[in-house]
Formats: sequence, structure tokens, C-alpha cells
Amino acid sequence: MVSYNDFSKIDLRIAKIISAEDIAGKDKLYKLTIEIGEEKPRTLVAGLKPFYTKEQLQGKQIVVVANLDPKPLGGLVSQGMLLAVKNKKATYSVLMPDSEAEPGARVE
Repeated sequence: MVSYNDFSKIDLRIAKIISAEDIAGKDKLYKLTIEIGEEKPRTLVAGLKPFYTKEQLQGKQIVVVANLDPKPLGGLVSQGMLLAVKNKKATYSVLMPDSEAEPGARVE
């Protein structure tokens, strides 16, 4: 079990994917550039290549954990983590709001 105080430390935000790019030599990873309501865009590294094309991701709004420590991944530094659901067939669906939200909006 996780206490409410521990859970409340997680900063979930809406982000908009500005671009999705291949990472040389990585067959499962994309470099995502996201807008999260900050002065500069962030980079996320996500293992979505087997499940989404770059075109399917570009422009989408997603839910991200915004306050994770940056982590080296795929030769880049990932500045957060997106949320996704693992389906029965071992595929992933990215969590997205069902209506337009402002990048940076808190998920409560």
C-alpha cells in the first residue's frame, strides 16, 4: 500500500507531443519532444515504436509523470515518463485525455 502523502508527491501533467523521432540503433524507442507548460520543451524516451507510428503520436496529448529524476535511456536523457496501459495482447495504449486540455494542466 502507498500512503496518500506518498502518492501526492507524484506530479501528473498533460503534455502535448510536438515531435516523435527515431533513435539510431534502437528498434523499440522513440525520442519524444513534449510541451508541458514550461519555458522549454522536454525530451522523453519511450518504448512505443512497436505500437505507434511517429505520425500517430505527433500532436497527441498524453499524461506524464513530470517530477521524476532525469534518466539516461537509449543514449539520451528522458525527462519524465508517460503513462500507458498494457493490454492483454502485450500491446500498449498511451493514456490520453478525452478532451483538449492545456499542456501542463495537473491531473487530479
